[in-house]
Amino acid sequence: MKRLLLLVLVGLLAISGTATALPRVINGYGETLHPEGVAWDPTRQAFLVSSIVRGTISVVGSDGQARTLVSDPALAQPLGVHVDAVRNRVLTAYSQGLGIFELSTGRTLHLVKFGKAANDLAIDWFGNAYVTDPQGETLYKVDVTGTATPFATDKRLAGVAFGMNGVAWHPAGFLLVVHYETGKLYKVTRNRVTEVALDKPLVGGDGIAFQRDGSLVVVTNKLGTPGEDAVTVLRPKGLWSGAEVTKRTAWPIPAPTTAAVTPYGTYVVNGRLDWLLHEQKLSNEFFLSRI
Repeated sequence: MKRLLLLVLVGLLAISGTATALPRVINGYGETLHPEGVAWDPTRQAFLVSSIVRGTISVVGSDGQARTLVSDPALAQPLGVHVDAVRNRVLTAYSQGLGIFELSTGRTLHLVKFGKAANDLAIDWFGNAYVTDPQGETLYKVDVTGTATPFATDKRLAGVAFGMNGVAWHPAGFLLVVHYETGKLYKVTRNRVTEVALDKPLVGGDGIAFQRDGSLVVVTNKLGTPGEDAVTVLRPKGLWSGAEVTKRTAWPIPAPTTAAVTPYGTYVVNGRLDWLLHEQKLSNEFFLSRI
């Protein structure tokens, strides 16, 4: 009963929001954060961003100021971040596996080590996390106790340097995974990987997210492959046996990485990773922009 009441409360928070909608562009500030991942936190009505430089997760409101929530010395290079508000958790893929923290306090619950270099994750109804490992060919599942097991292994998920990247969980019980180098989209269930038919590959496919209308947002960049800085929206054909592009926007700020769906629209994060990775230049600014 308590869990049911919490579910209802979180749902109401997510759809009601506050009196003032978020601005279209939030100019973020945090000392050399360079966030790669972003998630919406319905309990705070704010964003959470990961910092690959600081090894932290921070809260960002409409004022753009980053305030540290999670700081664990063992959390090296956190990337994709997701909120599991029902279970009071925030989870992030990091260089050694999956970090799981208490959402309300930032306290460390589990640091689960597996794979080669975890990158992104998705969470199902039951709190299981599914984590991509771009330097390998195995997608991992981490249950609510913090136990990691292989979920699907397929050579198509691997890459020359960087393979599977963004991942999203569909309520029908499967995952979608985008391959960074090839731009292919895959539908994944346990030990089964099938390619989703696309008119054009999404080369440089980084973060992906399901919007409330069932469409899929795919953020692409050219940080490590000849892709495009763009945001593409896909509609399914059938139950994601194929997909078609309904909207594509060339992104004005270089190196977008992923997106978070909020009650105010879908926001894309730009953490100035092009400066960090290509120019070895540090920055205190980042951007959260509504598509």
